[in-house]
Amino acid sequence: MTAPQKDTTHHALAGCGERLRAAREAAGLSVDDVALRLHMPARVVRSLESEDWSRLGAPVFVRGQVRSYARLLGLTTAPMMEALNVGPVEPARLVSRSHIPQTQWWAEQVGRRLIYIVLTLSLAVPAWIATRERLAAEPEPAAPLDLPAGALGGVESAKPAAPRTVVASMAPMTSPASAAAREGLVIRTHAESWLEVMSPAGEVVEKGLLPAGSERRFAHAQVGRLTIGNASAVELRNLGRDVDLAPFARANVARFAVSSGGSLVASD
Repeated sequence: MTAPQKDTTHHALAGCGERLRAAREAAGLSVDDVALRLHMPARVVRSLESEDWSRLGAPVFVRGQVRSYARLLGLTTAPMMEALNVGPVEPARLVSRSHIPQTQWWAEQVGRRLIYIVLTLSLAVPAWIATRERLAAEPEPAAPLDLPAGALGGVESAKPAAPRTVVASMAPMTSPASAAAREGLVIRTHAESWLEVMSPAGEVVEKGLLPAGSERRFAHAQVGRLTIGNASAVELRNLGRDVDLAPFARANVARFAVSSGGSLVASD
């Protein structure tokens, strides 16, 4: 009889959890001590030591958590990573974001210009008409009564000043707050990181691995939920200001929801 074949994946992984547990006990640390130092739940530490990879999420998360645990205990990470055959890392699969057609963009620009022109005319024309009416209603200055009649020709009549036309500026007024709101969310990576962006309707906007030096920009209306793996190597700017990802991160994975106004709220 042929001996039943063992699961090659679990066979390759065997020993990682035991090595982590043995190193922890040799260092005199408890599960709670490790969880506190790595900023991850104690159940994740137990899953790593028991090699229960199915409870730890995507393979990229498992690799990051094992690497962090091994570094904490002073273990060499290369052999651990070679044994971690949790599945191939999917290449970055970027989903194209929706783009506004050029004709629609020009139509919106022309529409905005027309609105500014109408507003300008609604302010300038009444002001010009009021100025003309006021000048027309003013009487001409009379000559002094004690001058002889022949001297009237030498008196110069006061000429009304030329009317001034008031023109409102057609340029849109922008404030630092509105400029920061248009900037939206800006993500820059300093090392390989994992990104998942979901729209408010629950659709995938972008998902995959980002190499170091990548930059992504999203409008607040595009994003409902955001997940960032290897958050310590990611720089996030929101509304023109840098955002500290530590309050949103667990096990070096930051998760939060984004409102239409740009505020960030931590999520599980």
